[in-house]
Amino acid sequence: MQSIARRVGQQSLKAPSPSISSLRAIYPVSDHCYGADHPRYGSTLATKGVGHLVRKGTGGRSSVSGIVATVFGATGFLGRYLVQQLAKMGTQVLVPFRGSEDSHRHLKLMGDLGQIVPMKYNPRDENSIKAVMAKANVVINLIGREYETRNFSFEEVNHSMAEQLAMISKEHGGIVRFIQVSCLGSSPSSQSRFLRAKAAAEEAILRELPEATIMKPAAMVGTEDRILNQWARFAKKFGFLPLIGGGSTKIQPVYVVDVAGAIVAALKDDGASMGKVYELGGPEVFTVHELAEIMYDTIREWPRYVKVPFPVAKAFAMPREILLNKVPFPLPTPEIFNLDQILAATTDTVVSENALTFNDLGIVPHKVKGYPIEFLIQYRKGGPQFGSTVSEKVSPDSWP
Repeated sequence: MQSIARRVGQQSLKAPSPSISSLRAIYPVSDHCYGADHPRYGSTLATKGVGHLVRKGTGGRSSVSGIVATVFGATGFLGRYLVQQLAKMGTQVLVPFRGSEDSHRHLKLMGDLGQIVPMKYNPRDENSIKAVMAKANVVINLIGREYETRNFSFEEVNHSMAEQLAMISKEHGGIVRFIQVSCLGSSPSSQSRFLRAKAAAEEAILRELPEATIMKPAAMVGTEDRILNQWARFAKKFGFLPLIGGGSTKIQPVYVVDVAGAIVAALKDDGASMGKVYELGGPEVFTVHELAEIMYDTIREWPRYVKVPFPVAKAFAMPREILLNKVPFPLPTPEIFNLDQILAATTDTVVSENALTFNDLGIVPHKVKGYPIEFLIQYRKGGPQFGSTVSEKVSPDSWP
């Protein structure tokens, strides 16, 4: 009875504010996090990795790795592959989402019961963000968008949200790792607002959390990518593919599964990747024209191109940018003619000479030609089994 009385007496001395009490009623928060009078402390990221966290089981999705990761942007392209790899090693993954209840449905199957936890949140509500991070010890930010909408600008999505996550993680007190996924080519001097915003986010995060890890993947290819799929759909629909700037821009595409593996490798190391920036490019450098040739080769179509100079491409893309905030309805999502992506394509996007890469994380990235782009067979005119060799193409003379 005395011990019960002591516990009751201790609880009565803590008089939390009504807002914190309501938040704790929904998502229990430990007392040392997010108190009403809690000052913003310095960075509390662990100087080591997650080696000290409790592990139970022999490994695999049915074990407990001790990592509780909040993955912002998990419902996107890279997110599904990262969640799969995290769940595979016994990580509990908290999946914040702001859209439909169906947006995260495919992720639930990637882990055991209760391992993947969807949590609805509002990225503009700080208390909502704190709630989805309350039980986490790792934060991974995948939020990013290559085009603007009437509701979200480049700067808010790619810079402000990332900076806010870093500030909340710094205040949290229990976050041992913070990983930010940026973009290869991000620079304060870039013509692209998207790349400038990503560069500003990197600077803000490292200012708040010097121990954070920054990943800068090149253009990612994979089943749901927004490069080869867009090209193939355009080529099938219109019978040709526009090459902006003549297709001479150099890129270094990377397989999305390799990028997810790099994030997991950084998370599992003994803190060696903390405070570092990694540039993740594939093993080969292509021009846009060369990559388009590989796409055509895979879908068994005869290549037809229309070279579009940069000024003409900008003229095609400009009307959407002018009307974006002047019309009372949402405009279509730009695909080939995205003004910001056209501006980004004026410079080559390849890994820097002295940058940290996949090799420093112990990963050998896949070559693009082959399995990483096998999904393109769905665009073949005769079906996925059409043709017998990769070099076989459909002659225009044989078309019905």
